Amino acid sequence: MVLFYSDEINPRIEYIGKLIFSNILQTEIAFTQNSNEFRKSDLPKINYSHEKFGDEFYIKPHKLIFQKALINPTINPVWYEGQKYFCESSKDSDLPFDPFAASFFLVSRHEEYVNTQRDKLGRFPFQQSILSKYQLLQKPVVNIWAKLLAQLLKTKYPSFEYTESKFEFISTIDVDNAYAYQNKGFFRTTGAWVKALLKGNCKEFRKRRRVLRRKEADPFDTYDYLDSVFSGNEDKAKFFFLLGDYGRFDKNIAHTNRDYRELIKKTARKYDVGIHPSFGSSKKKGKKKVRLEKQRLEEIIGKSISKSRQHYLRLKFPKTYNRLIKAGVEEDYTLGYSGQTGFRAGICTPYCFYDLKHETVTNLKIVPFQVMDGTLRYYLQLSPEKAFEEIKKIMLEVKNVGGTFVSIWHNETVNNQDNWEGYREVFEKMNKLGFEWANK
Repeated sequence: MVLFYSDEINPRIEYIGKLIFSNILQTEIAFTQNSNEFRKSDLPKINYSHEKFGDEFYIKPHKLIFQKALINPTINPVWYEGQKYFCESSKDSDLPFDPFAASFFLVSRHEEYVNTQRDKLGRFPFQQSILSKYQLLQKPVVNIWAKLLAQLLKTKYPSFEYTESKFEFISTIDVDNAYAYQNKGFFRTTGAWVKALLKGNCKEFRKRRRVLRRKEADPFDTYDYLDSVFSGNEDKAKFFFLLGDYGRFDKNIAHTNRDYRELIKKTARKYDVGIHPSFGSSKKKGKKKVRLEKQRLEEIIGKSISKSRQHYLRLKFPKTYNRLIKAGVEEDYTLGYSGQTGFRAGICTPYCFYDLKHETVTNLKIVPFQVMDGTLRYYLQLSPEKAFEEIKKIMLEVKNVGGTFVSIWHNETVNNQDNWEGYREVFEKMNKLGFEWANK
């Protein structure tokens, strides 16, 4: 156990203290505001106040941790062992930066509450993040700082014990469009045929005709292939199904379609499945849609579901998470960037969402992801060889801190066709390496 002293123990301090010690380091933490109790204690201890008592481990807190209003705080860079961090402490502190305030700033996504810049789809751009500006986006700094604290405490207090967490691997598949040509209905199919003819795309016209005549497999029907990749490791794979009503950004087939329902049922018998809340559900009038889409999935598979990931990674703090909570979602896998690989919240350990607007901890577990297929292929425009190098680099960062590596792929991106040629091998190599490391 570690004893944590501050002259004001507020919800922010309790939250970040428990996240670092209980969640990441898997050791007990006790809090006290009694300075006499703290001084007399023989436990490994941290003084997190504006007054240093003696030779205890000391960090002068950054003002962010006591901030009442939800405003943009002053964040100054701090250099430590060749890295630029932030949230300065003091010269008499055991670290020149405050890892508790800095970690809280990241995991609470404070900057996304106060920075109003968004991309054309309403998403927070990675370029605006402090981690991107400080060249730290591809480092799980919260986990790194937790290990640094543990090592420094161990040096000062040899009796201090903590647990080295084990690397975990989760491979996730988003089913935005279950089939390329099949089950689209008369009007959508006819419209697509006419469009192909008007554009002179005879290749697509012929391919669509062969698929609909059952002479060729639908290019998005990769489910048997996915089964072969996940064989023996089904517990490490998750599928998220889009069941929203048809719209500009929601173009999956109808949730009432028999083949689609059978696909979902078959998948749910082997894997953990979750809802993929539609683009429409994240709009102003979409409040009830999350619950409705979740109910649709539950009705299809005959049991309750607890996991979700937002379509197009649309995430607004705290509105999106509060909608999920009200709909009965317990775990969300949306936290990450579409435009860049890495660690959006600087962490690779699942953790509970802290609602800054109400200054309270919720029961919604956030499971961050680090890599997405579209990021590698479209945003970064990497060759298959470079894409795997990028994945392996990020995966190694997660492994080094005993975190959870999560990737996003789609059923259509593993078909080895057109723009995705060569990426099937990337997918296979990633999973092979991830399963190998996780099963050690």
